[in-house]
Amino acid sequence: MYPITLDGESVAKKREEILAYFHNTFDLFEKVFELLKDESVFYKKSEPTRHPMIFYFGHTATFFVNKLINMKIINERINPEFESIFAVGVDEMSWDDMHESHYKWPQVREVRAYRDAVRRLVESLIMHLDFTLPIQDDSPMWIILMGIEHERIHIETSLVLHRQMPIEFIKEVPEFNLCTHTSNAPKNEMITIKGAEITLGKDKSHNLYGWDNEYGSYREVVQDFQVSKYLVSNGEFLEFVNEGGYEREEFWDAEGLEFLQKSQAKYPHFWVKEDTIFKYRALSEIIDMPLDWPVDVNALEAEAFCRYKSQKDKLSYALASEAEYEVVYQHSNLKDVPELHESRANINFYHYASSCPVDEFSFNGIYDVIGNVWQWSRTPIRGYKGFEVHEAYDDFSVPTFDDKHALILGSSWASSGNLIMKHSRYAFRKHFFQNAGFRYVITCNTEDERSDIYESDELVSQYCEFQYGDIHFGVDNFAVACAKIASKYASNTTKALDLGCATGRASYELAKTFDSIEGIDFSVRFVSVGSKLKDEGYVAFSTKQEGELTVNKKITLQDLGYENLAKKVSFWQGDACNLKPNFNSYDLIMATNLIDRLYNPRLFLDTIDERLNNDGILMLTSPYTWQESSTKKEFWLGGYKDENGKEIKTIECLKDILAEKFELLHVEDLEFVIKETARKYQHTISQVSVWKKR
Repeated sequence: MYPITLDGESVAKKREEILAYFHNTFDLFEKVFELLKDESVFYKKSEPTRHPMIFYFGHTATFFVNKLINMKIINERINPEFESIFAVGVDEMSWDDMHESHYKWPQVREVRAYRDAVRRLVESLIMHLDFTLPIQDDSPMWIILMGIEHERIHIETSLVLHRQMPIEFIKEVPEFNLCTHTSNAPKNEMITIKGAEITLGKDKSHNLYGWDNEYGSYREVVQDFQVSKYLVSNGEFLEFVNEGGYEREEFWDAEGLEFLQKSQAKYPHFWVKEDTIFKYRALSEIIDMPLDWPVDVNALEAEAFCRYKSQKDKLSYALASEAEYEVVYQHSNLKDVPELHESRANINFYHYASSCPVDEFSFNGIYDVIGNVWQWSRTPIRGYKGFEVHEAYDDFSVPTFDDKHALILGSSWASSGNLIMKHSRYAFRKHFFQNAGFRYVITCNTEDERSDIYESDELVSQYCEFQYGDIHFGVDNFAVACAKIASKYASNTTKALDLGCATGRASYELAKTFDSIEGIDFSVRFVSVGSKLKDEGYVAFSTKQEGELTVNKKITLQDLGYENLAKKVSFWQGDACNLKPNFNSYDLIMATNLIDRLYNPRLFLDTIDERLNNDGILMLTSPYTWQESSTKKEFWLGGYKDENGKEIKTIECLKDILAEKFELLHVEDLEFVIKETARKYQHTISQVSVWKKR
């Protein structure tokens, strides 16, 4: 089924379109999991750096609920436990929690029942939410579409994981039919492409759903270049394997050599060697090697092949850039969906649930410009000029803007929805496997290289300046001051939680007193800063001066005196109102400027004692800036008058809520200053309250 457009003349008709699209997506996702031979396979990992398959079965449903809660479209969870343990996927980021002891996976039937409940919830919302046409990114219906497109992504990525599962754990599903024809690999050749000035990106008026990284603009003048007529086939790649390509270090960069050392790879991941013969792992069976199908490799293998071919042909081959791919796309006279019919390419399961010969689908003389397999590029994903994070999913793009995630281009046989749209942008770490291969170019166009990745996110940069930047107007660094107060009142110093840790400064300060500190924030945009300081030894950010003028700053562990503290600190993404069970046994929980930003602060306060040890300390700070954009008024703990006209102050409400379980030890005001520009600052006073668990 093709993705829906955001415009139209009838809201009622659009509801029906969205409902049909939702059911098609939800059903197809569940069909993918029928490939698992029996329920025991749900608890197996296809490879060590991923969760068991039960996680992915539950993840896409919890995504709907978590986003709807976060955007205050619904008030109640369906299953808080599931919506915690299935919340965060895996991209090998340091905040990905892969400790098996932290998870108690539910029964498959329980997850199926949960998915059914989510289906009913989303059905009801589709039919009853108020929205107008065209649907825009601030519409509640956008969040429904976000959940649908997120599940479309996981249809494809789950198929990759199933394909990595040992074949004895997979069964055939009739709906997923493999291509049955193959021949010798065609001889590849180079086609000259005339250069052009291109503009990448789209604006908010576009009529198809988009992820935040698709919006904005990027311009480049692309010089003439040559591109391979076909994707690199298994047959073409076989030459590289047979000539010892995986053993010859000169073809691999440092990251590639690390991949070889860890994986011990001698040939592509989806090849199977039986005696001296290579066979091919398709989705649900092992077949004779289809020499004319595209090879499935990661970016490191694709780059190594380009170096091998460059040496062999005395030419300079590379992967295509994002900009060069756009020129090829234009050369091919391709239309975007829905004008492009899926029959024209190997996409959306229309023809096969597998690759097919590389010479089957031509686009003005270049084959598989879209479809068959994704094409690795040499371009790291970055935000375009004008990039803005979408508040509902702030960790979709930003964590990948690290020059470690390479863009994949063009979609695959398993791609659907946003994945097959012209403007879609997806990127993976270079050692990841997807339904991805490559084609090569001969080019004089170059990619920009960056030595340091400066935070371009204005809010994150502002917090970096707040926590790691200069002191203004004589007001002490707030994170440092909070850590000092907390440490003063803690009688035990084994383990502390910095909740709402933002960019992590207070976590490091607490490490001066405590043996172990966990920093948790709802936003990966923030968590990634503290984590980068720990892993890479620095944070780099831009502080705004005036207008578009900025100053770049770089702060190191050595600058801060944290060289010996970093090993004590770990950072995690989490929802303070629905933390995973393993976040417990703390001597101190410090919740900094948090309670007035929670969607349900009472829910947080009612259970926080369960995560503290006896005599543990809870420290709350907040300026009590209650606002409905963060917390619905019915959940405010203060800042309003009750039905009798009495003013309700937050500190008094905190005393009422916490009195039974906590003793109030201390209250004080603590000021802080946040720099916005060189001549504009926020000067705020936060109230600190320190509580001891009874």
